[in-house]
Amino acid sequence: MSLFTSPFDPAREAALVTGAGNGIGRAIAQALVGEGVRTVFADLHEDKVLAAIEAAPHPELAVPWIGDLAQRAACDALLAHAQQTVGQVTHFVHSASPPRREADHAMAVDEETWRQMHAVNLDAGFHLSRELARKLIAAQTPGSFLLLTSLHAGTPRNLPHYSTAKAGMAMLVKELAKSWGRYGIRVNALVPGAIAAGGFVADPALARHIPLGRLGQADDLAPMALAVLSHKISGYVTGASIVVDGGLSLTNWFAPPELD
Repeated sequence: MSLFTSPFDPAREAALVTGAGNGIGRAIAQALVGEGVRTVFADLHEDKVLAAIEAAPHPELAVPWIGDLAQRAACDALLAHAQQTVGQVTHFVHSASPPRREADHAMAVDEETWRQMHAVNLDAGFHLSRELARKLIAAQTPGSFLLLTSLHAGTPRNLPHYSTAKAGMAMLVKELAKSWGRYGIRVNALVPGAIAAGGFVADPALARHIPLGRLGQADDLAPMALAVLSHKISGYVTGASIVVDGGLSLTNWFAPPELD
């Protein structure tokens, strides 16, 4: 049997996806249930989560959870809900992130916007990963974690709260991959380019900077996400940052912000 026909083991594996109500998180969560994997769809907005589940290939395998991951209590509630509804989570995808505003450049971003961006991306990503890993290590069960970073983990974006949060996540992936590899827990990053999803509205003119000639869609990320999450396909891959950007990272397209 081809390994591509059964990349997951639904009888033993379950998933948790944050930011599953829209954009890339939604596409990955829907793809996971499409492969028969019981999946918690976690997001801040109930209407978006329910719509994502309704549109999923196997909605009966999807479990909704609504809450603000900027709050530690909400993270713990999500972990408890996942354990109760799908059992031990073996596959974790952290895609949740507050919306970005182009006006929040270095001279304008306020403290609360800065805090929220780091709390959801970096703090929640670390806390959820560590608590899930504790259970996997205790059970001697392998796991596969995927954190959504950004090209701007290494390239300025005129949004310092966003870029620094994603840069922190990029190093977190490497730290966790090195620490947990001995337990069979793989940790990788998926690095999107200009993806027209999740509230990001790109100028169509940006396509001229992309070698493949078009902006990306959330569905462009899902196949690669599944491949990296799958132990059967990527069982010897950890600590890696997989870029899915149509070649955009080969260019440098952002000008400095206007500060007046």
